[in-house]
Amino acid sequence: MVLEGNPEVGSPRTSDLGHPGSQDSCVLSSPGEDAQPGEEPIKYGELIVLGCCEEGGEETEAQRGEVTGPRAHSCYNGCLASGDKGRRRSRLALSRRPHANGVKPDVMHHISTPLVSKALSNRGQHSISYTLSRSHSVIVEYTHDSDTDMFQIGRSTENMIDFVVTDTSPGGGAAEGPSAQSTISRYACRILCDRRPPYTARIYAAGFDASSNIFLGERAAKWRTPDGLMDGLTTNGVLVMHPAGGFSEDSAPGVWREISVCGNVYTLRDSRSAQQRGKLVENESNVLQDGSLIDLCGATLLWRTPAGLLRAPTLKQLEAQRQEANAARPQCPVGLSTLAFPSPARGRTAPDKQQPWVYVRCGHVHGYHGWGCRRERGPQERECPLCRLVGPYVPLWLGQEAGLCLDPGPPSHAFAPCGHVCSEKTARYWAQTPLPHGTHAFHAACPFCGAWLTGEHGCVRLIFQGPLD
Repeated sequence: MVLEGNPEVGSPRTSDLGHPGSQDSCVLSSPGEDAQPGEEPIKYGELIVLGCCEEGGEETEAQRGEVTGPRAHSCYNGCLASGDKGRRRSRLALSRRPHANGVKPDVMHHISTPLVSKALSNRGQHSISYTLSRSHSVIVEYTHDSDTDMFQIGRSTENMIDFVVTDTSPGGGAAEGPSAQSTISRYACRILCDRRPPYTARIYAAGFDASSNIFLGERAAKWRTPDGLMDGLTTNGVLVMHPAGGFSEDSAPGVWREISVCGNVYTLRDSRSAQQRGKLVENESNVLQDGSLIDLCGATLLWRTPAGLLRAPTLKQLEAQRQEANAARPQCPVGLSTLAFPSPARGRTAPDKQQPWVYVRCGHVHGYHGWGCRRERGPQERECPLCRLVGPYVPLWLGQEAGLCLDPGPPSHAFAPCGHVCSEKTARYWAQTPLPHGTHAFHAACPFCGAWLTGEHGCVRLIFQGPLD
């Protein structure tokens, strides 16, 4: 008998509760940890956070548990506004650990609930507790797996979390007030990577807490599988979408699915936290692919494989494209001033005098000007002096997170209404990709800043005017 969603492990067996065993601590794997002198570290893949974040500042040694206090709005677009620090960053590479810390199901116990605390008292023993009623629980003990490395993701800043993720604001804006409550679980999910080629990565809902336990309470969605084993879903769920055709120029958005605690794939529930699970999707798996999206109900992560990242543009290529665009000396068709994209090193502050601006309905690029306001339509509404279309008028910013790009094409399109610039195929892919929001809504959003996309296509082709001389 084999656990569904994890075909490489054996079936649970019945034994005494005091099963011995301890695991390596779940410590962030830094580049080069596993490499011998002269060798490149083995990298399983990278996680990239989409959009904007309410960032709480630098983590200190004293911080543990819940993230509290006021948070300032910051745009990722390649880096947190306060800088990537420790386990809280916009991008994280998962590398092979010095010693395997993966776990796999081992022993299943049917016990009375008063004995649960005794059964879970060993912090070195990983386990999942399924509370079926006030008098009956099922505990599945996990044992060390020398063939896998485990990485945990969540909102908690406790040491067992490798990647600390905070909420992305709906529509790219900051949450109102200092007490905005997070919808991301403290122990949201875990990724297990095979330590041997082809280094397959699998995702599972829920992560182990400081006591090495996962608790699914009486109200959580849980059930017995046809094999007599247990499985369940977390409160707000972990959703995954694999792109059709891979993450390349030919990509198309896939179908959003929900991943269970045991790694099985289900159709979405009626609402995010409904107790009734969706239908089992037997022909799909929890194996992450290049371009897979992971939604944690508050933040969405993009998984890139090492092979996929080799096809993505580099920061040097993005900088070369910026310089090439500026070397063409585009001009404002009205003010006749020369326009130039600012250097990423300057940061995204106030637009400078040469910053290109765009009318997002038509795509005509200008320098900044103060005419054409249509205040009855809104503070950002302007009338384009070339085609007379009325719409938002925003500065253009080059997208700086290369891992979000499908191809190294020229920066020819901008997302509407935020004005982030990227290649045509990258813009069209993200404009067609619905990202989860709330309990059952989906919105396409700019991957660089998280702003919800507007207009018929969500992006616009940029129309520059060259120099007149």
